[in-house]
Amino acid sequence: MKVLKFGAKNCPGCKIMKPRWEEIEKEYPWLETEYIGVDENPEVKQQYQLFGLPAFIYLDKQGKEITRFSGEPEKQVLVDAILENKDK
Repeated sequence: MKVLKFGAKNCPGCKIMKPRWEEIEKEYPWLETEYIGVDENPEVKQQYQLFGLPAFIYLDKQGKEITRFSGEPEKQVLVDAILENKDK
């Protein structure tokens, strides 16, 4: 399982979510994550159909989307989705 994390430099919600993800990544070191900045990669907004930032797309081992979140979900919501899908 992999989580794509999308954000932008001037995104207030992205700044709020950064420490939440840092905690999650420490607690679940096996979780693969990748940050993609939309400032540097504007084409990803259309490619992934992003309508708000920050955005988090959970992918299975084959790279297919399992679920996604945008905005500022609580840490436990993100963790629950990780644990429910960790073997996919």
